[in-house]
Amino acid sequence: MLNFLVLCTGNSARSILLEHILTHRSARRIRAYSAGSHPTGRVHPQSIALLQKLGYDTSTARSKSWDEFAAPDAPKMDAVITVCSSAAGETCPVWPGAPVRAHWGVDDPAQAAEPDVTEAFQTAYIALATHANALFRLPFETYDRDVLQMTLTRIGTEYNAE
Repeated sequence: MLNFLVLCTGNSARSILLEHILTHRSARRIRAYSAGSHPTGRVHPQSIALLQKLGYDTSTARSKSWDEFAAPDAPKMDAVITVCSSAAGETCPVWPGAPVRAHWGVDDPAQAAEPDVTEAFQTAYIALATHANALFRLPFETYDRDVLQMTLTRIGTEYNAE
């Protein structure tokens, strides 16, 4: 099982969605975590509502700092995926294990105004699931570091919605 860290600035919407998709839809091939460079401290209620509607267990979902995953006792990450341009451009901590990095940009549904919030979250979920499904179709767990890097980058480019 590979460990993936999904990063966004606030860790309240996109990163939470992809964390759940990767962990629960990868057939135990990925254990995903999410974090933010400047976490909001709360998961967006629409993230929770959508995930629960789709049958995900959200009991452990929380907005947290990426500092948790830079600590010496943190799980060793195989890959770090950013889902927003802000987090992609920030200087990240040094991650234990020097994971590969990729960007899978998706528009921020938390920025949508009423009455478009529900649709914005569904659109973001579909975009992130499309990225993840492209990965799930591949034997990624057998890839060496360079091939995994190229694969994650290609998926981010080919399915870019941001």
